[in-house]
Amino acid sequence: MLRVKKFQSFFIIILLAFALTSCFSRYLISEKQVRRHYAKKDIRPEIQIIKNDTLSLCIASVGNDTLPMLLLIHGAPGSLWGYMNLMDDQDLQNHFHIVSVDRVGYGKSRLKMKKKRKYVTSIETQARALLPVFTLNHSDQKVIVLGRSYGAPIAAKMVSLVPEKVKELIMVSPVIDPDKEKFYWFSKWGRNSLVQLFLPGDFNTATAEKYSHSDELKKLLPVWQNLHVPTTVIQGGNDWIADPSNLDFARKNIKSKRSQYIFLNNAGHMITFTHLNMIKEMLLRSQLFKEKITAVDISNE
Repeated sequence: MLRVKKFQSFFIIILLAFALTSCFSRYLISEKQVRRHYAKKDIRPEIQIIKNDTLSLCIASVGNDTLPMLLLIHGAPGSLWGYMNLMDDQDLQNHFHIVSVDRVGYGKSRLKMKKKRKYVTSIETQARALLPVFTLNHSDQKVIVLGRSYGAPIAAKMVSLVPEKVKELIMVSPVIDPDKEKFYWFSKWGRNSLVQLFLPGDFNTATAEKYSHSDELKKLLPVWQNLHVPTTVIQGGNDWIADPSNLDFARKNIKSKRSQYIFLNNAGHMITFTHLNMIKEMLLRSQLFKEKITAVDISNE
Protein backbone atom coordinates (compact mmCIF):
# COMPACT_ATOMS: atom_id res chain seq x y z
CA MET A 1 0.00 0.00 0.00
CA LEU A 2 2.86 2.37 0.88
CA ARG A 3 4.52 1.64 -2.46
CA VAL A 4 1.27 2.49 -4.26
CA LYS A 5 1.01 5.83 -2.43
CA LYS A 6 4.62 6.67 -3.34
CA PHE A 7 3.88 5.87 -6.96
CA GLN A 8 0.77 8.07 -6.87
CA SER A 9 2.73 10.95 -5.34
CA PHE A 10 5.46 10.57 -7.95
CA PHE A 11 2.86 10.51 -10.74
CA ILE A 12 1.22 13.67 -9.38
CA ILE A 13 4.59 15.45 -9.23
CA ILE A 14 5.36 14.48 -12.84
CA LEU A 15 1.89 15.62 -13.91
CA LEU A 16 2.31 18.98 -12.16
CA ALA A 17 5.73 19.49 -13.71
CA PHE A 18 4.31 18.73 -17.15
CA ALA A 19 1.37 21.11 -16.60
CA LEU A 20 3.66 23.92 -15.41
CA THR A 21 6.05 23.46 -18.32
CA SER A 22 3.13 23.48 -20.77
CA CYS A 23 1.76 26.73 -19.34
CA PHE A 24 4.92 28.66 -20.22
CA SER A 25 6.37 26.58 -23.07
CA ARG A 26 5.82 29.50 -25.48
CA TYR A 27 8.38 31.53 -23.51
CA LEU A 28 11.04 28.79 -23.47
CA ILE A 29 12.87 28.39 -26.78
CA SER A 30 15.28 25.46 -27.09
CA GLU A 31 18.61 25.49 -28.96
CA LYS A 32 17.11 22.97 -31.37
CA GLN A 33 14.29 25.40 -32.19
CA VAL A 34 16.82 28.19 -32.73
CA ARG A 35 18.91 26.05 -35.11
CA ARG A 36 15.78 25.08 -37.04
CA HIS A 37 14.63 28.68 -37.22
CA TYR A 38 17.90 29.94 -38.69
CA ALA A 39 18.72 26.91 -40.84
CA LYS A 40 17.71 28.63 -44.09
CA LYS A 41 18.14 32.29 -43.12
CA ASP A 42 20.93 34.36 -44.64
CA ILE A 43 21.47 36.42 -41.49
CA ARG A 44 21.78 34.86 -38.05
CA PRO A 45 22.54 36.82 -34.85
CA GLU A 46 26.08 36.53 -33.54
CA ILE A 47 26.37 34.90 -30.11
CA GLN A 48 28.83 36.41 -27.67
CA ILE A 49 29.71 35.87 -24.02
CA ILE A 50 30.78 38.87 -21.97
CA LYS A 51 33.01 37.64 -19.14
CA ASN A 52 34.79 39.15 -16.17
CA ASP A 53 35.65 37.97 -12.65
CA THR A 54 32.03 37.92 -11.51
CA LEU A 55 29.90 37.89 -14.63
CA SER A 56 29.14 35.68 -17.61
CA LEU A 57 26.57 37.34 -19.83
CA CYS A 58 25.25 35.77 -23.04
CA ILE A 59 24.08 38.11 -25.81
CA ALA A 60 22.95 37.81 -29.41
CA SER A 61 23.52 40.71 -31.76
CA VAL A 62 22.73 41.59 -35.36
CA GLY A 63 23.37 44.76 -37.34
CA ASN A 64 26.48 46.90 -37.61
CA ASP A 65 27.88 47.97 -34.23
CA THR A 66 28.43 51.48 -35.62
CA LEU A 67 24.65 51.90 -35.77
CA PRO A 68 22.78 53.03 -32.63
CA MET A 69 22.07 50.20 -30.22
CA LEU A 70 18.62 48.75 -29.59
CA LEU A 71 18.89 46.76 -26.35
CA LEU A 72 16.22 44.10 -25.71
CA ILE A 73 15.54 42.72 -22.21
CA HIS A 74 13.29 39.68 -21.73
CA GLY A 75 10.81 38.77 -19.02
CA ALA A 76 10.38 35.72 -16.77
CA PRO A 77 10.62 33.03 -17.90
CA GLY A 78 12.24 34.00 -21.16
CA SER A 79 15.45 34.26 -23.11
CA LEU A 80 17.22 36.45 -25.61
CA TRP A 81 15.60 34.35 -28.38
CA GLY A 82 12.21 35.70 -27.35
CA TYR A 83 13.03 38.68 -29.57
CA MET A 84 13.85 36.69 -32.71
CA ASN A 85 11.15 38.47 -34.73
CA LEU A 86 12.74 41.85 -33.96
CA MET A 87 16.27 40.59 -34.62
CA ASP A 88 15.16 39.05 -37.92
CA ASP A 89 13.54 42.24 -39.24
CA GLN A 90 15.61 43.66 -42.10
CA ASP A 91 14.40 47.23 -41.63
CA LEU A 92 15.52 47.19 -38.00
CA GLN A 93 18.80 45.51 -38.94
CA ASN A 94 19.51 48.34 -41.39
CA HIS A 95 19.04 51.05 -38.75
CA PHE A 96 20.10 49.49 -35.45
CA HIS A 97 22.75 47.43 -33.76
CA ILE A 98 20.22 45.05 -32.19
CA VAL A 99 21.36 43.35 -28.99
CA SER A 100 19.22 40.83 -27.10
CA VAL A 101 20.54 39.59 -23.79
CA ASP A 102 19.95 36.64 -21.47
CA ARG A 103 19.42 38.09 -18.00
CA VAL A 104 21.52 36.53 -15.23
CA GLY A 105 20.03 33.21 -14.19
CA TYR A 106 18.72 32.50 -17.69
CA GLY A 107 20.40 30.62 -20.50
CA LYS A 108 24.18 30.86 -20.13
CA SER A 109 24.22 34.10 -18.17
CA ARG A 110 25.55 33.75 -14.63
CA LEU A 111 26.67 36.01 -11.82
CA LYS A 112 29.11 34.96 -9.10
CA MET A 113 28.00 36.25 -5.73
CA LYS A 114 30.01 36.58 -2.50
CA LYS A 115 27.14 34.91 -0.71
CA LYS A 116 25.99 31.71 -2.35
CA ARG A 117 22.50 32.23 -3.70
CA LYS A 118 20.73 29.96 -6.09
CA TYR A 119 18.81 32.73 -7.87
CA VAL A 120 19.40 36.43 -8.50
CA THR A 121 16.09 38.09 -7.67
CA SER A 122 17.33 41.64 -7.04
CA ILE A 123 16.17 44.08 -9.72
CA GLU A 124 19.17 46.31 -9.05
CA THR A 125 21.64 43.41 -9.34
CA GLN A 126 19.99 42.28 -12.57
CA ALA A 127 20.17 45.83 -13.95
CA ARG A 128 23.82 46.39 -13.02
CA ALA A 129 24.77 43.07 -14.60
CA LEU A 130 23.55 44.39 -17.97
CA LEU A 131 25.69 47.54 -17.98
CA PRO A 132 28.72 45.91 -19.74
CA VAL A 133 26.51 45.46 -22.83
CA PHE A 134 26.89 49.19 -23.59
CA THR A 135 30.58 48.66 -24.38
CA LEU A 136 29.69 46.51 -27.41
CA ASN A 137 28.42 49.49 -29.40
CA HIS A 138 30.72 51.86 -31.30
CA SER A 139 28.24 54.40 -32.66
CA ASP A 140 28.75 57.12 -30.01
CA GLN A 141 24.94 57.43 -30.02
CA LYS A 142 22.52 56.91 -27.18
CA VAL A 143 20.79 53.57 -26.71
CA ILE A 144 17.11 52.67 -27.01
CA VAL A 145 16.24 50.21 -24.23
CA LEU A 146 13.17 47.97 -24.59
CA GLY A 147 12.08 45.77 -21.69
CA ARG A 148 9.13 43.39 -21.72
CA SER A 149 7.11 42.05 -18.77
CA TYR A 150 9.48 41.36 -15.83
CA GLY A 151 12.25 42.82 -17.97
CA ALA A 152 10.55 46.24 -17.94
CA PRO A 153 11.39 47.25 -14.34
CA ILE A 154 14.94 45.92 -14.81
CA ALA A 155 15.24 48.08 -17.94
CA ALA A 156 13.97 51.10 -15.99
CA LYS A 157 16.45 50.55 -13.17
CA MET A 158 19.32 50.18 -15.64
CA VAL A 159 18.28 53.40 -17.40
CA SER A 160 18.26 55.20 -14.05
CA LEU A 161 21.87 54.13 -13.48
CA VAL A 162 23.14 55.53 -16.80
CA PRO A 163 20.54 58.06 -18.07
CA GLU A 164 23.20 59.94 -20.03
CA LYS A 165 23.67 56.87 -22.27
CA VAL A 166 19.98 56.29 -23.02
CA LYS A 167 17.89 57.90 -25.74
CA GLU A 168 14.57 56.28 -24.87
CA LEU A 169 13.02 53.67 -22.58
CA ILE A 170 10.20 51.48 -23.91
CA MET A 171 8.31 49.20 -21.51
CA VAL A 172 5.99 46.63 -23.10
CA SER A 173 3.44 44.73 -20.98
CA PRO A 174 5.30 45.88 -17.85
CA VAL A 175 4.94 44.28 -14.44
CA ILE A 176 5.78 47.31 -12.30
CA ASP A 177 2.99 47.80 -9.73
CA PRO A 178 4.03 46.10 -6.44
CA ASP A 179 0.38 45.78 -5.42
CA LYS A 180 -0.71 43.98 -8.60
CA GLU A 181 1.59 40.94 -8.63
CA LYS A 182 -0.45 38.03 -9.98
CA PHE A 183 -0.34 34.51 -8.56
CA TYR A 184 -1.99 31.45 -10.10
CA TRP A 185 -3.16 28.01 -8.99
CA PHE A 186 0.19 26.55 -10.05
CA SER A 187 2.40 29.21 -8.47
CA LYS A 188 2.85 27.45 -5.14
CA TRP A 189 3.61 24.15 -6.86
CA GLY A 190 6.40 25.84 -8.74
CA ARG A 191 8.15 26.35 -5.39
CA ASN A 192 7.96 22.67 -4.45
CA SER A 193 11.52 21.30 -4.41
CA LEU A 194 10.45 17.92 -5.81
CA VAL A 195 8.44 19.47 -8.63
CA GLN A 196 11.36 21.78 -9.43
CA LEU A 197 13.57 18.76 -10.13
CA PHE A 198 11.48 18.07 -13.23
CA LEU A 199 11.15 21.68 -14.41
CA PRO A 200 13.42 23.67 -16.74
CA GLY A 201 15.96 25.76 -14.82
CA ASP A 202 14.63 28.99 -16.36
CA PHE A 203 11.17 28.24 -14.98
CA ASN A 204 12.57 27.81 -11.46
CA THR A 205 14.45 31.10 -11.82
CA ALA A 206 11.20 32.81 -12.87
CA THR A 207 9.37 31.36 -9.85
CA ALA A 208 12.03 32.71 -7.47
CA GLU A 209 11.70 36.13 -9.11
CA LYS A 210 7.92 36.06 -8.82
CA TYR A 211 7.91 35.49 -5.05
CA SER A 212 10.32 38.36 -4.41
CA HIS A 213 9.05 40.66 -7.15
CA SER A 214 6.57 42.72 -5.13
CA ASP A 215 9.22 43.60 -2.52
CA GLU A 216 11.72 44.39 -5.28
CA LEU A 217 9.22 46.68 -7.01
CA LYS A 218 8.70 48.61 -3.77
CA LYS A 219 12.44 49.34 -3.73
CA LEU A 220 12.04 50.69 -7.26
CA LEU A 221 9.47 53.36 -6.35
CA PRO A 222 12.02 56.22 -6.15
CA VAL A 223 13.24 55.37 -9.66
CA TRP A 224 9.92 56.34 -11.26
CA GLN A 225 10.02 59.73 -9.56
CA ASN A 226 13.44 60.49 -11.06
CA LEU A 227 12.98 58.96 -14.50
CA HIS A 228 13.45 61.79 -16.98
CA VAL A 229 14.44 60.06 -20.23
CA PRO A 230 11.71 59.82 -22.90
CA THR A 231 9.57 56.86 -21.84
CA THR A 232 6.87 54.86 -23.61
CA VAL A 233 4.63 52.36 -21.82
CA ILE A 234 2.52 49.92 -23.85
CA GLN A 235 -0.17 47.74 -22.21
CA GLY A 236 -2.77 45.31 -23.50
CA GLY A 237 -6.31 45.13 -22.16
CA ASN A 238 -6.44 41.31 -22.36
CA ASP A 239 -3.11 40.70 -20.65
CA TRP A 240 -3.45 37.77 -18.21
CA ILE A 241 0.11 38.12 -16.86
CA ALA A 242 0.59 41.87 -16.44
CA ASP A 243 -2.52 43.43 -14.94
CA PRO A 244 -3.74 46.21 -17.29
CA SER A 245 -3.77 48.57 -14.31
CA ASN A 246 0.04 48.61 -14.51
CA LEU A 247 -0.47 51.34 -17.10
CA ASP A 248 -2.35 53.44 -14.52
CA PHE A 249 0.53 52.90 -12.09
CA ALA A 250 2.95 54.15 -14.75
CA ARG A 251 0.85 57.27 -15.45
CA LYS A 252 0.69 58.10 -11.76
CA ASN A 253 4.32 57.47 -10.83
CA ILE A 254 6.50 58.27 -13.84
CA LYS A 255 7.38 61.94 -13.62
CA SER A 256 9.11 62.27 -16.97
CA LYS A 257 7.51 65.08 -18.99
CA ARG A 258 8.54 63.19 -22.12
CA SER A 259 6.41 60.10 -21.55
CA GLN A 260 3.58 58.51 -23.51
CA TYR A 261 1.14 55.73 -22.65
CA ILE A 262 -0.44 53.36 -25.15
CA PHE A 263 -3.35 51.12 -24.22
CA LEU A 264 -4.27 48.39 -26.72
CA ASN A 265 -7.74 47.27 -25.69
CA ASN A 266 -7.73 43.82 -27.31
CA ALA A 267 -4.04 42.98 -26.98
CA GLY A 268 -2.62 40.26 -24.75
CA HIS A 269 0.81 39.96 -23.15
CA MET A 270 2.98 39.29 -26.22
CA ILE A 271 2.64 42.69 -27.87
CA THR A 272 6.10 42.53 -29.45
CA PHE A 273 4.73 39.66 -31.55
CA THR A 274 1.11 40.65 -32.14
CA HIS A 275 1.89 44.32 -32.81
CA LEU A 276 5.31 44.07 -34.43
CA ASN A 277 4.56 46.70 -37.07
CA MET A 278 3.57 49.22 -34.42
CA ILE A 279 6.75 48.53 -32.44
CA LYS A 280 8.80 48.84 -35.64
CA GLU A 281 7.24 52.16 -36.58
CA MET A 282 7.89 53.50 -33.11
CA LEU A 283 11.55 52.45 -33.20
CA LEU A 284 12.23 53.66 -36.72
CA ARG A 285 10.35 56.94 -36.61
CA SER A 286 12.89 58.99 -34.64
CA GLN A 287 15.86 57.31 -36.28
CA LEU A 288 14.61 57.94 -39.82
CA PHE A 289 13.84 61.54 -38.91
CA LYS A 290 17.37 62.02 -37.58
CA GLU A 291 18.90 60.50 -40.73
CA LYS A 292 16.78 62.81 -42.90
CA ILE A 293 17.89 65.90 -41.00
CA THR A 294 21.53 64.80 -41.11
CA ALA A 295 21.30 64.37 -44.89
CA VAL A 296 20.17 67.95 -45.47
CA ASP A 297 22.96 70.22 -46.64
CA ILE A 298 22.63 73.56 -44.84
CA SER A 299 26.17 74.79 -45.42
CA ASN A 300 25.05 77.32 -48.06
CA GLU A 301 22.04 78.66 -46.22
